[in-house]
This record gives sequence, C-alpha cells and structure tokens, in this order.
Amino acid sequence: LLSLAWLMLFLFLLNTKFLDLVASRIVSSKMVFWIFFFSVSITTVIISENNRKELQNRYHYAEILATKADPTSQSLLSSMLSDFRIDFLSNNFDRLLNPQSNKSLKDSLINNNVSGYTNRYDTEVYSFDSLESPLFNEGNFTFNQLNTILNTQARPTSIAGLYYYDESYDRFSYISKKNIRDTAAKPMGTIFILVTPKKTKNDKIYLQLFDKGADNAIENSPLYSFAVYNKGKLISSHNDYPFATTMQANTFAGRQYYHKQNIEHDELWYNAGGEKFVVIVKENRIMIESITLFSYLFCSFLLLCAAFWLITMFINSRLDPQKLRSYWQLTIRNQIHGVIIFISLASFLVIGTATILFFINRYESTNRDKLSRAIQIMKNQVNSSLQSGWALTDSLSSVDKVDQQSVEKSLLNVAEIHGVDVNIYDLKGDLKVSSLPLPYIKGIVSTKMEPLAFYHLSNQKEVQYFQKEHISNLKFLSSYVPVNDAKGNTYAYLNVPYFTSQSNLQKEIANFLVTIINLNAFIFLIAGIVSLFIANRITHSFSVIGEKMKLINLGTHNEAIEWDRKDEIGSLVDEYNKMVSKLDESAAAMAKTEREGAWREMAKQVAHEIKNPLTPMKLSMQFLQRSIETNAPDVKELTSKVANTLVEQIDHLSKIASEFSQFANIEKADKVEFDLNEAMQSIRQLYSSNEEVSISWSLPEDPVIVYADKTHINRLFTNLILNAIQAVPADRRPEIEVEELLKGDHVVVKIKDNGEGISESVQSKIFAPNFTTKTSGTGLGLAMSKRIVEQANGSIWFETLEGEGTSFFVSMPVAAPNA
Repeated sequence: LLSLAWLMLFLFLLNTKFLDLVASRIVSSKMVFWIFFFSVSITTVIISENNRKELQNRYHYAEILATKADPTSQSLLSSMLSDFRIDFLSNNFDRLLNPQSNKSLKDSLINNNVSGYTNRYDTEVYSFDSLESPLFNEGNFTFNQLNTILNTQARPTSIAGLYYYDESYDRFSYISKKNIRDTAAKPMGTIFILVTPKKTKNDKIYLQLFDKGADNAIENSPLYSFAVYNKGKLISSHNDYPFATTMQANTFAGRQYYHKQNIEHDELWYNAGGEKFVVIVKENRIMIESITLFSYLFCSFLLLCAAFWLITMFINSRLDPQKLRSYWQLTIRNQIHGVIIFISLASFLVIGTATILFFINRYESTNRDKLSRAIQIMKNQVNSSLQSGWALTDSLSSVDKVDQQSVEKSLLNVAEIHGVDVNIYDLKGDLKVSSLPLPYIKGIVSTKMEPLAFYHLSNQKEVQYFQKEHISNLKFLSSYVPVNDAKGNTYAYLNVPYFTSQSNLQKEIANFLVTIINLNAFIFLIAGIVSLFIANRITHSFSVIGEKMKLINLGTHNEAIEWDRKDEIGSLVDEYNKMVSKLDESAAAMAKTEREGAWREMAKQVAHEIKNPLTPMKLSMQFLQRSIETNAPDVKELTSKVANTLVEQIDHLSKIASEFSQFANIEKADKVEFDLNEAMQSIRQLYSSNEEVSISWSLPEDPVIVYADKTHINRLFTNLILNAIQAVPADRRPEIEVEELLKGDHVVVKIKDNGEGISESVQSKIFAPNFTTKTSGTGLGLAMSKRIVEQANGSIWFETLEGEGTSFFVSMPVAAPNA
C-alpha cells in the first residue's frame, strides 16, 4: 500500500507543473528537487527497515540474556560437568589415545546427560596430550586457540571451573578446562569442554589475544541498557537507565513480547517464563539518524551528479581549453552555491585534521598520566606481593622460589583490579612473571625486556620510562619502573604494556570521525539550503531589476524600484532609479523636440500644399486683370474660365484643409460596438455603381461585432480601397479583392489589388506621415489608417510582390461572440 502511494505521488510530481514553480521560485533546477525527493524516500525505507531489523535483534538479545540468567541452565551445566571429574578422566585417559575408544568415551560423556540438556546445548569435547597435541578431535580448534579464549576473554560463572565468553551481543558459549595428572602428579593431558546454546550456535571462534573481550558482551554495550525482573522485582540491571524496582501488574497481558516507545527511549520487554522478565532499552534517536542519513544520501547524490557533469564536460569538450572554459562560465547562483559549500568542506577538513591531531596528543598525554599514576600504585602492591612470596636476594635471577603460584595469583589480582597486564623482569631483563603468560610462552612476544627500556632503567637509572611498542600491527604504549626493596636497592623491573591503548585511540578517533562526519553532512545540507536562499534572494533582486529594465520604454512612464536596505543592491537600484529619471527627462525633451519638428514639417507641408493652388490662382487673376485693362474682346469668356479655375483650386484647398483636420483630430475617437459587416456593406454600395472597377467581396453571413469608432473604420476601408484602385496602372482594369475572415477572437480584413506592388526601397516608409508614391496628395492616408487601427487595438500590415500587386491586412479584436 505504501509502495503504491509512493508510486502515485511520483507520477503526480512527474506530470504536474508544480515542479516548474518549485524550480523557478525555490531551487535552481528540477534535479535538486528530484535529489531531495529520492533522498527522503530512500531514507524512509532504510530507517524503517533498520528499525525492524534492530527490533528483531533485540528480541534475540533478550533471549540470550534470559538464557544467561536462567538458574535451570546452570543446574543442567553443573550436572553435565559432574561427569567430567578429574579422577574419572585420569583413570580413563588412556581410552582417549585410541580413535574408536576416544569417540565412544566422548559420546558417552555427552549423551549420558538428561534430555533437557542435549535439547538445549551443543557440546564439544577437545582432548590434548601432555605436549598439547590434539587427540582425535572432530573440531578444528587448537589448544592455543581454546587456551587463549579461556585466559583472555572468559568470565567465571557461579559454577566452579565453568566460564562463559561473549562472541557478540547475540552469541556466547561456555568453556571449561580440565588438567589431567596421574597419581604421581605428572601431566597426562588436557580436556576442554565447549558448550554452546543451540539458539546461539556458531562454528567460528573469535580470538582476541590482547583483548578482554569486553566489547562482545551486551553488558558492556553503550547502546543498550537492560534489566532482569523475577517475580515482579528487579534483580539486576546494567547501565544508567532508571529502571523501576518493581514491575507493573498486567504489563504483558499474556504476550511474550511487549514493545513500548516514548520520545526519548525505546523499551522491549520479554517474558522468559517462570515469572522472569527481561527488558532491553535503547535511546530513541530516529530523528537524528534520519537527518544524518538524509544528509549523507543528499550529499552523495549531489557528488554523483557533479561527477557525472565533470565526465560529460570532458567528453563533450574533448579536452579543448576553449570549450572547457565555456563550461566553467557559472551563473551567480551556482557560484554562491559552490563558494559556501567549498567553505564548509574546507572548514570540515581543517577543523577535523586539527582536532584529530589535538585528540591524539591529548589522548597520549592522558594515557601517560594514567599509566604513571597506576604503575606507581601497582609498584607498591607488586613489591609487597613479591616480598611476601619470594625469598629475595639482590636480584630475582638468583632467588629461591617459595610459592610461585601464590605470587602469580597475587599478580593476576593486581592486574585484574587495575584492568591492565603486568610483567616482572629481573635485573638481567628476563621475564619472571606475567599476568598474560601465553604470548610469551608461545614465542609471540619476546621474554626479554625491550633493550631501550632496559638501557634507561639499568644504565640511566631513570625512575620511569615510557615507550611506544608494537607486536606485528598492534601498537601500544608501555611503561617501565624499577622495583626497590626497603634499602632502596633495585631487584626487579615492573612493566605495564597498555595493549588496548592504540585500539582505544582508534575507537575514539573513529567515534569522533563518525560524529564530525554526521555533523558536517548535516552542515553541508544546511549550507546548501542557506546558499540556495541567499542565491535566490540575490538573483531575485537582479531578476526584478532585469524585468524593470525590460519594461523601459521611451513612450511610457518608467517606474522606479523601491529598495529599503542600504546595501550593494541598494546602490545598484539607486543608480537604476537615477537612470530612469534621466531617461524620462530625456524622453520628455525628445518628445517635445519631435513634436516641434513634426509641427514644423506639418507647417512646411501645409504651406507647400496651399502654395500649389495659389500659384495658378494668382496667374489666372493677373491674366484676367491685363485682359480687362487692354479691353480684350473675349473678357467675358476669359472671366468664366478664370472663375472655374478659382473654384477648382478653392475646392482643392478645402480638401487639403479637411485632410489635415482629420489627421489632427484622429485621436478623438468615439468608440462604440457595431457590426463590421454592415460598415463593409455600406462601402460596397458606394463602389457598386463604378463599372470601371471590379471589386469582389467575401463577407461572413453572421455579424462581427467590433469596438471602435464607426466613422473612422468607414474612412479606413474607404481609403484602403481607394488606394488599391489608384495603385493600378491606367492601362490596366483595377481588380480588387475584399475578404473578411474570423481567426480566433480577431477578425482579419484583406484588401488585394492587381497593381505594380511596392518597391523594396519605400516599404519601410509606407506608413510614415507626408509620404506618398502618387503625384498628388498629402501622404496622410496610410498614416491615418495605421493610427485608426491602433486605436481599435488592432494591427495593419501588407504583403507585396513587385509587378503583381499588394495585399493590405487589418486585424481587430472581436468585441462579442457571433450572434
């Protein structure tokens, strides 16, 4: 169901315009949004799956803890070990020397136990002779492996001679060792009993020679706290979680498991049966884990995209330097992103490196102080143990051993109390006693004292010497001090090898790195978000300025940008506003100059047009005056001709005055809604009686309502048809086509002639005032037509072919749907 919901959301986002809005307003590209989307999705899946798996692991841990604390288990194990009595094994040891009797004896020792034991435990018996050689063992474990486990990782149980060790949180085993001697106390061999609960069966033993195995036990885990209740009362607890001393009644209500969550902790209760209950608690860190994982994934996806972009860049550019430079022409937004993230990365590297170096130095200094204090305390304790257990002379190399085992036991107690290993060397540098003898006995570590340490204590007589040592890849810090008797004479050297110092340091550094990487992954994410908003804020300001600059027009009022902050962008806005103000002033001055120039041109044109008819009128009047003065016989006829000429020229003057008046008053439009077809029909009637002209009309039957000045529209099309007729040469019959078409919410009227067309040299001037291609006229017709169309929110244009004709197009918006 959740997968289906995710798929539906994915398809919705994939097919919606929402991403365009997000990309334009919030993020720089769709890629960032999809990285965010998939990072959230994957984080949700991983966190939910990890929580489910971790809960299953805790179920298993609870069962393991219940097994460890089960008294019936201890009873069964105690009963099993009773069959492995030393006297019985000593009397029957010779049976172990033969393969058939060896297997028979081991099977009988295991299978003679009650069925409850064999159902719950797997038991392996390993036999070795006095030389530590295996005696027909089915398993692959050696004497050294088993002995190492027993000496370094095993912990005692309540049963004498039985130990257990943790292989991990969910695996543990029991181990017991039997040293077999004959009646003369001569070693015959050794038997190891390895018992593994079937729920935690594992065929691999994890050897940790210089580690106590503490990290494998859930009791020492910093992640979990747990408690065991018996009959409703708390009997044991680990870590600092505040467990209640008594259980609430009906907590389980018949269930084997009970899971309880709150804001800070997550509790898992397990009913182990027999009124015994185990609870395991972990800190609830789902929020920080989710944020950290999301940050990792988001940064990883970004790095993959960056790597893919680099690979694509190198492939496409083919390592051409010029093309490579073009790829690095980053936008301001990308530059801001890159700088902020680079600063975050650089600070992470610098701070991380400096902190780790400081951490190492501080850790080493702390270890030195810790060892120095501990070794001084241990020196007195060891001195007391040696003096009570050894008959001392001037050197341990020549003493008589009175109670070797007593001294070794005292040394082990001292080492156990302080949690370190202890070595005692004599004055010749030979190892005498060690709390961890196995590596020295097996030759893994030399029994000789480190030469440099021996030199400083023996020759330089130093009271303490620290030295960094290593065994193979294991590095550790080692401290040496001399052990003196009551007279101040040195009779031994005490060495404390801190085997876990390097591993602890590595763990501390690893934990620190994990913490700082988690923190910086989150910081990278925050830095990316901050850089995103900063870049959007800055680029948005530039976008506003850019949009305002696009709207700058000399013919309109240009608005200033309001900016309240006194920053760099504010300075840019101030300069822009100054420029706009100066531009408006310049536009006003230019408009005034253009108007004055236009009026001057108009005055010249008017003077020229008036002067043309006045000249023949003046000449006619002068001729008539001379004829009267000379008493010419045809004065009467001449007077009639002069009168006709004067009337004709006066009409021409009247026409000129009318055209200029119409052009001057073209802005005074009385807009109304009317049917364009009716106006075209009236113009059609006007030209229907002219037989010298052929006009074809193609008008729609339905009304076409436009919103314009009806008189101006009549004048517009009358003028265009008249111009079409006048454009046809005298030797050709004018054939005019008038076609009206509806295109969407506009009506287009086409007027085509069969004239000579318009030459390319004058096409750009065709709508300019006072321009004409005819021998007479004011040149205001097409200029006036263009202004009429613009007043109706329409447009006018033409298409022409020289020698074939010209088509003028007028497009106007339709005011209402067709009736």
